[in-house]
Amino acid sequence: MLNSVIVVDDEASIRTAVEQWLSLSGFSVQLFARAEDCLAQLPGHFPGVIISDVRMPGIGGLQLLERLQAEDADLPVILLTGHGDVPMAVEAMRNGAYDFLEKPFTPQHLLGSLRRALEKRQLVLENRRLHEQADLKARLTDTLLGMSQGVQQLRQQVLELASLPVNVLLRGETGSGKERVARCLHDFGPRADKPFVALNCAAIPEALFEAELFGHESGAFTGAQGKRIGKLEYANGGTVFLDEIESMPLAQQAKLLRVIQEQKLERLGANQSISVDLRIIAATKPDLLEEARAGRFREDLAYRLNVAELRLAPLRERREDIPLLFEYFARTAAERLGRSAPPLSGGQLATLLGHDWPGNVRELANAAERHALGLGSPSGDTAAGGPSLVEQMEAFEAQCLRAALRQHKGEIKAVMETLQLPRRTLNEKMQRHGLAREDFV
Repeated sequence: MLNSVIVVDDEASIRTAVEQWLSLSGFSVQLFARAEDCLAQLPGHFPGVIISDVRMPGIGGLQLLERLQAEDADLPVILLTGHGDVPMAVEAMRNGAYDFLEKPFTPQHLLGSLRRALEKRQLVLENRRLHEQADLKARLTDTLLGMSQGVQQLRQQVLELASLPVNVLLRGETGSGKERVARCLHDFGPRADKPFVALNCAAIPEALFEAELFGHESGAFTGAQGKRIGKLEYANGGTVFLDEIESMPLAQQAKLLRVIQEQKLERLGANQSISVDLRIIAATKPDLLEEARAGRFREDLAYRLNVAELRLAPLRERREDIPLLFEYFARTAAERLGRSAPPLSGGQLATLLGHDWPGNVRELANAAERHALGLGSPSGDTAAGGPSLVEQMEAFEAQCLRAALRQHKGEIKAVMETLQLPRRTLNEKMQRHGLAREDFV
């Protein structure tokens, strides 16, 4: 709260008076008689202001200021001083204190100083929030590559959903990057320091499914030697990614539903429930509601999983991203091998743009690695309904613009000279292809 105030003073009468003044003015006030207690209970990134007496037993106000500044140099601290401490308080302001009030002080004087300090704190925190958002956006752009409108929208959706405590359903074809998106939803949210557990439901034999998810006690079934922690329990506090969720056996769907509803699970062979805190991200190729209507999936579980849905477009629907992705995968592979990736010819680029990529990004990455090894780019069969000449020219133009922007680190004048384009034309083309110079600086 941006009306939060902590008051630290060893005199009970001062604490009571200040609390009454501030509470009547709408502030949320927390009192401490000792600086040690304040330091022990101060929350991280405290959004308010500290008011502290200078002279106190144990840690005094100046030492408290020093400790607080070491944690957050922008946290406003207002010092309360006796007459003889004024020179000391002036020196403290040179060292980072926001203000000092000489005792006895009036409520109006205190409130004026406090409101100014809170306004400054609000500006600092808002500036930090904007910087953090910009950093997150830049990191996500480097993780979910692509300049197409669909990918830009996907990145925005990931940023919005990452911090929300909701289950997410990912829809997309094989190889379209569902696990990478799931990982971003985890890494860019508040569970980032907790486990991320990925399971492919189609790859687990039905007979082992329950033990894999829920774990088991010793002797729960033939061959169950010793206790085993299941994947759901292991992921406690974090995220579980269930790929190809449509392949989960119906019996286990009912048990997963119970875990989601009650946030509790039971190991095989156990009678005791274990509390878990999980975020479920599921991925599927078919529509789960259609699967439910066909009797292959529980409708109630489908609704529980699909609180929010993200669709990942196949590569053939975002062909303008193909050159960028191919270049990235080829460069990464070449760097791993200690060599330079050979450049793409116009004919090779046309082949890339004309291929239908049924394996999506995964297939493209494989082709790029082969290219980096010098084994050639994919000659693949160009789909009969492949991109038109206009679409291929658009994608090639976007690639040329990106290459020039990257080469000149976003210097527009240099890009104009390299591509021999007037400023207005370059701006129009960059806008049409969703390119911003800031992304290349």
